[in-house]
Amino acid sequence: MTLDYATLDLLRQNHPAWRLLRSDHAPLVASFLQRVFIVPNVRVMAQADLSEALEDELFALRERLGADAFPKSALEYLNDWASTEKGWLRKFYTSGSDEPHFDLTPASEKAIAWLATLIERSFVGTESRLLTLFELLKQMSEGSETDPQTRIAELHKRRDEIDAEIARVQAGDMPLLDNTALKDRFQQFTQLARELLADFREVEHNFRSLDRRVRERIALWEGAKGALLEEIMGERDAIADSDQGRSFRAFWDFLMSSSRQEELTALLERVLSLPPVTELKPDVRTRRIHYDWLEAGEHTQRTVAQLSQQLRRFLDDQAWLESRRIMDILHGLEVKALALRESPPPGEIMDIADMAATIELPMERPLYTVSAKTAIAEIELQAGNIEESEAGSMQALYSQVVIDKGRLTRHIRHALQDRSQITLGKLCELQPLQHGLAELVAYLELASNSFKTVVDEEVTETIVWPGTNTTGEEKIKQARVPRIIFVK
Repeated sequence: MTLDYATLDLLRQNHPAWRLLRSDHAPLVASFLQRVFIVPNVRVMAQADLSEALEDELFALRERLGADAFPKSALEYLNDWASTEKGWLRKFYTSGSDEPHFDLTPASEKAIAWLATLIERSFVGTESRLLTLFELLKQMSEGSETDPQTRIAELHKRRDEIDAEIARVQAGDMPLLDNTALKDRFQQFTQLARELLADFREVEHNFRSLDRRVRERIALWEGAKGALLEEIMGERDAIADSDQGRSFRAFWDFLMSSSRQEELTALLERVLSLPPVTELKPDVRTRRIHYDWLEAGEHTQRTVAQLSQQLRRFLDDQAWLESRRIMDILHGLEVKALALRESPPPGEIMDIADMAATIELPMERPLYTVSAKTAIAEIELQAGNIEESEAGSMQALYSQVVIDKGRLTRHIRHALQDRSQITLGKLCELQPLQHGLAELVAYLELASNSFKTVVDEEVTETIVWPGTNTTGEEKIKQARVPRIIFVK
């Protein structure tokens, strides 16, 4: 794309990323969205949770800058950021829920990523980028070579280099990367890893844009339905066969391999334990960056599947509209027929085939069959006896306990506001369990579905709560679980 005056002026007026950078509230918008969506790799957040997080942010800023700093409420700001004029958030409704949800738009993520490059870095590495560029050129050159002899010669050359390196290592000459080279490569790795996460959101946005264009084509289609379906299916195949679709499928197949996941985990553990890398104080989420890739990829896959289901329902609606149009035509015929009944035109109006009577012979009718009646024996009912302990157990069986997961979620979020991580045992100490084991199971469900957690299998925590035994006496109950750590 040529960055001429007309192009840049058009981007300045219409692109959401440029509007974000020009906004008077850009520090609030960028810092809040980066902390809530980008750092924890959150793809979708409910309106209540996002509004609560923004309300806490606004409260802290008003305490520091004054009560008039940000006069509107958190929900008003969110709706403004998600409006068509801004386009910094995407507001939508998920399937089976009447509560709005929000997601970050690719334009906002690009603007925030560019702002991060303005911060002065203490160390800027260039060697790793040059090596990466050189390696990419080699891969393109070797991968496009069609002459078998040239490919074989290149492979022999690579084998000789490996044999020479093996000989040097066996002789005691083992070249190692110095601290500067390690820092350079690790910085390049973290930058590419974050850019890859941002690419997922843009890929998902492109799929939605294509789905929107297909819906518009369906709504304006005036030809046969078969031709419409053929064109839509061809468009879907074009998505999968496009450069973006093939690249995404190759990435997904590579990452879904269990051996690759284990290899990535082992490499990350070893690299993050190196002293030069430790001096850089890397983000705690770098250790599980490949799981963030998996989560982002799964979200993109679910979005594509959901768009396909919605498109099918949209086509079903079109079929229903066609049936309704047919019924409207039939109703119009009935109205015209009634209008002609009082003053029929001369001559024949229409022809009807001859009427024929349906004949049913008497011997074809089935004989009457007497229905069998069930005999009920007269048995005297006897009153039963139940022990008092059994009555208590029956009462416990039918008693129901409703766990407020929203309260538990708010408790976890408030606990993580002033710390980077907290264990499940510490959460239960700050707010003891009120409903015993059921509430503990709810915590475990939130840990696996709604929050980023780390499980330490080598350490066991004991969680206690007050309870009663079968006789009604108070008794302290406990459960031993592996240490579960909630992280931001």
